[in-house]
Amino acid sequence: MSRILIIEDEEAIAELEKDYLEVNGYEAVIEKRGDTGLIRVMKENFDLVILDIMLPGMDGFQVCNEIRNVKDIPILMVSAKKEDIDKIRGLGFGADDYITKPFSPGELVARVKAHLTRYERLVGGATKNRIIEIRGLKIDQDARKVFLNDEEKQLTAREYDMLLYFVQNPNKAIPKKELFSAVWGMESFGDISTVTVHINKLRDKIEYDSANPQFIETVWGVGYRFKL
Repeated sequence: MSRILIIEDEEAIAELEKDYLEVNGYEAVIEKRGDTGLIRVMKENFDLVILDIMLPGMDGFQVCNEIRNVKDIPILMVSAKKEDIDKIRGLGFGADDYITKPFSPGELVARVKAHLTRYERLVGGATKNRIIEIRGLKIDQDARKVFLNDEEKQLTAREYDMLLYFVQNPNKAIPKKELFSAVWGMESFGDISTVTVHINKLRDKIEYDSANPQFIETVWGVGYRFKL
């Protein structure tokens, strides 16, 4: 079941959106402030965000920009403003679509379905494509080469295999033991702490800022997760 976050301060509209989404088989969650909505989308896994522009705490443009810096999930912006400049701004900050109030709940659900289908198709195709590209990170599976902003990164065989396993299992919390078994295979009787060492080395090579990773995040008490 796809999970959707609604960031909307008008309670009646938010509840109407939630009801229609749930009737159509989606799980919907509401946040009434921009700042708390941003915190929630960063901490939890959502498949799509419905984002109002005029919000307390932080406006929708700021929220959209912050989400897009980290996540590629679809963002549908909603506003009572009909001016083209607002639509252009929203799309410029990384929104996938823009809908103006008032709108029919049926139209909203149709757009949600369309964007989720497109996103799932892109994500599903990523593991089949021989060249995988994610936010400036490119993996050429045939050549076993990795590039960041077109600069080749020299990865060891273990580091490459670990990165490829992450990409083939996006947005999933992967225990260290699973990584160890998948990457080291028959040699996986050794010290599991080597996973942490290799993760640190891999981050140094593929992250824009290894201290604040945007690809490989730590899931405390479990292991790691690759953010698609």
